[in-house]
Amino acid sequence: MNANHEHGGALDVMRRLFPEAPEPWIDLSTGINPWPWPTSGRETEGFQRLPTQSDRVLCTAAMAEAFGLPERAVLVAPGSELLIHLLPTLLHPRRIAILAPTYDDHARTWRSAGIDVTETPDPLAEAGEADAAVICNPNNPDGRRFAPERIEEARQRLAKRDGWLIVDEAFADLEPDLSAAPHVLAGNLLVLRSAGKFYGLPGLRLGALLGPPAFLRWLAAHLGVWSVSTPALAIGAAAYADRAWQAVTRRRLAEARRRLDRVLLERRCRVAGGTDLFGYVEVPDAPAAWHRLSSQGIYVRRFPWTDSHLRIGLPKDAEAEARLGAALKF
Repeated sequence: MNANHEHGGALDVMRRLFPEAPEPWIDLSTGINPWPWPTSGRETEGFQRLPTQSDRVLCTAAMAEAFGLPERAVLVAPGSELLIHLLPTLLHPRRIAILAPTYDDHARTWRSAGIDVTETPDPLAEAGEADAAVICNPNNPDGRRFAPERIEEARQRLAKRDGWLIVDEAFADLEPDLSAAPHVLAGNLLVLRSAGKFYGLPGLRLGALLGPPAFLRWLAAHLGVWSVSTPALAIGAAAYADRAWQAVTRRRLAEARRRLDRVLLERRCRVAGGTDLFGYVEVPDAPAAWHRLSSQGIYVRRFPWTDSHLRIGLPKDAEAEARLGAALKF
């Protein structure tokens, strides 16, 4: 594994690469909420039994309410990453247009399945030519947004060619009005959602696919009846129903992002984009900056396709902000 270029969160690898770095490490590599939804501990009682249909129904209902959809349009799944890897086994386009730059697994997975992949800054513009299109909204890593109206226009164009539009909304809980979810019943739109980022619970491995009910029933048969654990279903049901926490958290993350931007700007780093969970930063020499930060025990993301950008997540507290600011002094 190349720790520079993978998904982040590989602190075990970073400690081996930088054994002299001070502890504790500050992991800003993942874009995950550092203040997670507060699990009560009661959910762990579910480890003692198999998940029931009632468990799944409760979680599905809470998600559907949060997304503004009927329950039949929501399939609870063990994280969106698995869904990304399953989709090429269920859909068989000849040519797929995928946003670039974006989350690497999309292009890698479709290309591995033998599909003709076009990586482009504007896959929605390819809706009249490609058989399918993939975007992230907001995009990871640069935070680019696609207007819902433009997404719907592209979906309609693809529908005329029996094509599919896939929207990865891993960060959409930050900005619910961006979501394409209201159109999933139209028949050729699939939306990936994740509890890992906004809810700060990546190890839960909980996500959802929003889409046409017939397609979801077909996929459910592939996943099996126990695809999501009992504790994950219980936590998901409670977290997605907790509107008060969601509202407070959006405000908290927005303020934390403003603080992060101040730290970055004070160190002459140009903030080129991002979301309220990470900043996308332009620096003169990203590999050197990444190495300097790593040697100081601060783990951020760099990418194989750029030597001038880093992605930096939210520091959890004032001490972490201070360490980041000190390490950014070039």
